[in-house]
Amino acid sequence: MRHLPESWLLLNNRIPMQKPFLTVVGVAAVFVSVVGASISMGFPSFAADEPHSELVTSLITYARERSISREVKGVDVPADLGSPERVRRGAGNYEAMCVDCHLSPSAGNSEIRQGLYPTPPNLSVVRENAHDPSSDARDFWIIKHGIKASGMPAWAKGGMDDAAIWDLVAFLNVLPTQSTDSYQQLVSASNGHSHSGIPDAHGASGGPSHHSVDEHSPGHVHSH
Repeated sequence: MRHLPESWLLLNNRIPMQKPFLTVVGVAAVFVSVVGASISMGFPSFAADEPHSELVTSLITYARERSISREVKGVDVPADLGSPERVRRGAGNYEAMCVDCHLSPSAGNSEIRQGLYPTPPNLSVVRENAHDPSSDARDFWIIKHGIKASGMPAWAKGGMDDAAIWDLVAFLNVLPTQSTDSYQQLVSASNGHSHSGIPDAHGASGGPSHHSVDEHSPGHVHSH
């Protein structure tokens, strides 16, 4: 009886174990080829009025939340975040910078919000985990750094300092509890649009503005 070489027997024994791996590699190669061909042919739509598929939305959402969770680990929430003074200062900036996209008790859906995709969240309604330190840190990071390809700007690049951003976070925590009248009272009592958490003596309350200032100009306040 002829004996087969030991090397051939070893190779033959490995083939069944390699089949699942080769199958996965083959499927992955086909998937990458199909995706690559679709992209090069211009099939993915980038129109804001055509939503992503559920699969793409799920992948983007998962990747975004994992990234933010990692980034916020080094964010320390101020001990005085719930102070009335922070809330008061944050009200003016919210009215000036956020209300068009995120609404308020006195502002309904706007044209710009209806045209954005993904649709910005309505921050005037009760949110899960409000007043939770992890949620506060998340809000701070998002306001400061923004979200790519979402329409959410990085406000720090426009000159907003950390103190002013924390004031906004403080206001977001109480916003869902406000009526139309109480919201307007907070806005009127604020220092208007300020890029510094502690405005200078010339600050005055006022209406909306989307102006920006140099990030290194502490105490600069827009009054309108």
